Amino acid sequence: MKPELTLHERTLTLQRYPARKNETLQAWDAADEYIINHVQDMELDPQRPILIMNDSFGALGCWFAEKGKVTSITDSYIAKQGCVANLKANQLPHIKITDCLAALPENPQLVLLKLPKNNRLLVWQLKRLCNLLPEDCVVIGAAKAKEIHTSTLKLFEKHLGETKTSLAVKKARLIFCQPNPKLAAPMPAPQQWDVPEHNMTITNHANVFSSDSLDIGARLLLEHIPQNDHLKDIIDLGCGNGVIGLKAARLNPQAKITCVDESYMAVSSCQANAELNLETPEQITAKVNNCLDQFPAKSVDLVLCNPPFHQQTAITDHIAWQMFCDSKQVLRSKGQLIVIGNRHLGYDGKLKRLFGNVSVIAQNNKFVVYKTVK
Repeated sequence: MKPELTLHERTLTLQRYPARKNETLQAWDAADEYIINHVQDMELDPQRPILIMNDSFGALGCWFAEKGKVTSITDSYIAKQGCVANLKANQLPHIKITDCLAALPENPQLVLLKLPKNNRLLVWQLKRLCNLLPEDCVVIGAAKAKEIHTSTLKLFEKHLGETKTSLAVKKARLIFCQPNPKLAAPMPAPQQWDVPEHNMTITNHANVFSSDSLDIGARLLLEHIPQNDHLKDIIDLGCGNGVIGLKAARLNPQAKITCVDESYMAVSSCQANAELNLETPEQITAKVNNCLDQFPAKSVDLVLCNPPFHQQTAITDHIAWQMFCDSKQVLRSKGQLIVIGNRHLGYDGKLKRLFGNVSVIAQNNKFVVYKTVK
């Protein structure tokens, strides 16, 4: 896959993050190109902020970095690292990159919003923008045409202002929204719900998987977390709201639990849930990271993992493979990796190839829980 984006007699070299040999996926899409083409001739005030939301790997951040005061807002640590790497590779000026929960700059002139996969996050972001934007701010949403439905436009209308859409170009479409401050409303609190069978109350920010109930994969894995006095260091990898790490902490009060996710909202939810559900919440440390980058080798007794099988909107298994490889690095001798996955993903083959052993410790009609030992 060629990494060069060329538009308007300008070329950027853009890579997905983390960089892989023989990459088959681009670091930008047709919606990014559509935004760039549409905004190219706009007169921008160099003193007023430009907000970019949900920029996958920094294509928009790089393109507009020299156009003014750019702030990129993302819930993804990987997207942030991708943007930083691409800015450096193209020798572009630094832009401000913040997570979704951080304060936003006032009086922006332009908002470029790539639609997130999750409508809960979209609604949360639209409500936040409605509380912030002046009426003269230009708001442009973008996505693949097939991802923009009548219901999507109604969300913009309901939570931000009058909305129109463009014609489709290269299977992408733009959304134009006029901010209406009269629609401003208080921001909703994170979703909260109970898991009575495990005596937990779980809170979820908008972009955390399974926002209002315990998903069936986690429900199965919760029943098969080891309890052993010899476990001193445990990692919940891809922790989401931290429910697996919470259960591991209760079963193993002598252990230090590290919960890791690439979502800032997930890590914030996990920290809140430790406070809500543990007598000693300091037993859990929640960390934003790309898998287990920079974790010390041979430092962990157990890794619990529920891998994602997508990156942004692309379906891929390379994240699961990196999680398994990183787990092997950080596990001590005889340490265990316990993984849950959909049956069709075939994780047992990957685990057998990497560790030389794998066993099934539980399964139902949809999920399988595997165990492998270093």
